[in-house]
Order: sequence, then C-alpha cells, then structure tokens
Amino acid sequence: MLTYPAELKYVKSHEYVRLEGDIAVIGITSFAADQLGDVTFVELPKVGQKFKNEQKYGVIESVKSVSDLFMPCGGEVIAVNDRLGSEPELVNHDCYNEGWMIKVKIDSKAELDAAMSADSYKEFIVE
Repeated sequence: MLTYPAELKYVKSHEYVRLEGDIAVIGITSFAADQLGDVTFVELPKVGQKFKNEQKYGVIESVKSVSDLFMPCGGEVIAVNDRLGSEPELVNHDCYNEGWMIKVKIDSKAELDAAMSADSYKEFIVE
C-alpha cells in the first residue's frame, strides 16, 4: 500500500526528506518504489561528498528500469545506508524507515520551503 507520512517533505523527483534538526534523512517515496518494481541495486555516494539541491547523487536499478536519484536539498553526506548494498529490496519493503538512502547535513532549511506536504505530493502524483 502506498503511504505518505505527514511529517515528511516531498519533491517532484519523488524523494522524501525527514528532518532531524539540521540533518535530512533522504530516500524515495513509496510511489517511486512502486513504479520501479523490485529494486535490484542502489548506488549511493560516499560519506563526505557534497551536493547541491537537485544534483544527482546516485542511481537506483529495478527489474523495470534504471533511474537517477536527486538531492532534495544541498548538503554534505554524513551517513549512507550500507544495508542497501546487500538488501536493495528494503526500498520496496520499507522505504521510509529501513530503506532510507542517505543522511545529509543540510546547507539551508530554506531550500526545503519549496518541498511539498504529503497532501500536495498526493495531488502531484495523481496529475
């Protein structure tokens, strides 16, 4: 079942952000995981890499396609979900918790002002 937790922010490239102070936990939404089908591989950046808002930070592969992953905000990667290397299916089973991708010390919370609420994201994906 597709879910969109209200406490998260969402962007048009189908990533979510969970803010924990000035740390952003980033992954793909349940809609994106559902559209991809069974995830078979996730390529993530290294800790310490810096990215700008909307810059490509990785790649996700599934039985259906290969897609780029984009930053919903600028910042420095401080943690990577290493479990996805051996268990990429976590993205399908629990994208918001066990299937998170990276944690980023964000440059500016203001960049997330343009991100959508859960309700706005639901409307966006129906269009």
